[in-house]
Amino acid sequence: MGLQEIADRVAKAESAAGRPAQSVKLIAVSKVQPNERVEAVLAQGHRCFGENRVQEAAGKWPAFREKFDGIDLHLIGPLQTNKARQSFDLFQSIHSLDRPKLAKTFARLAQEVGHCPDLFIQVNTGEEPQKAGILPADADVFIQDCIAMDLPITGLMSIPPAEEEASLHCALLAKIAARNGLAGLSMGMSGDFEKAIALGATHIRVGSAIFGERVAT
Repeated sequence: MGLQEIADRVAKAESAAGRPAQSVKLIAVSKVQPNERVEAVLAQGHRCFGENRVQEAAGKWPAFREKFDGIDLHLIGPLQTNKARQSFDLFQSIHSLDRPKLAKTFARLAQEVGHCPDLFIQVNTGEEPQKAGILPADADVFIQDCIAMDLPITGLMSIPPAEEEASLHCALLAKIAARNGLAGLSMGMSGDFEKAIALGATHIRVGSAIFGERVAT
């Protein structure tokens, strides 16, 4: 499919939803992709990428940053507390703030180093036991606790259950964000990003449709 076709579909979805052009940030999910594929997308001018693991990003992106300016890197996978400091150096945004211990670690690090990536709180809208994320019933209190720590909470993130209608989960996430005064909505992937844009997504995460199928590791 490729980057240009996805970008065109995003633009059409923005227009259909009555939203301004380029109001949605397309995160090209580059996890487990060969460096040559990532470099090809960089060469087309795209600069916003998503990684799932701190270690993989640390081995990939410093070299790309020496060659390409303006890279905007997002952590979209779960984060171990002991990797939090390293994540501050690598990522401009972290989409997986999902527990009080991690929030407290971020708050401490922000004081120590003087900066903090933009943060999205992950909400487990499907209440799936195998997935990370704050449960919807606990989200309001957790959001306000994070704001009280002076953390830069940009918005919310969710990964809907694969077997359920994504629109229901996008609508729930948007409702929680709105009542807490948060504008950012990280939701929508390759199979459902147009629906997510219609429901207010500000960040969508698309991988194999841009790069091709992932290479197993």
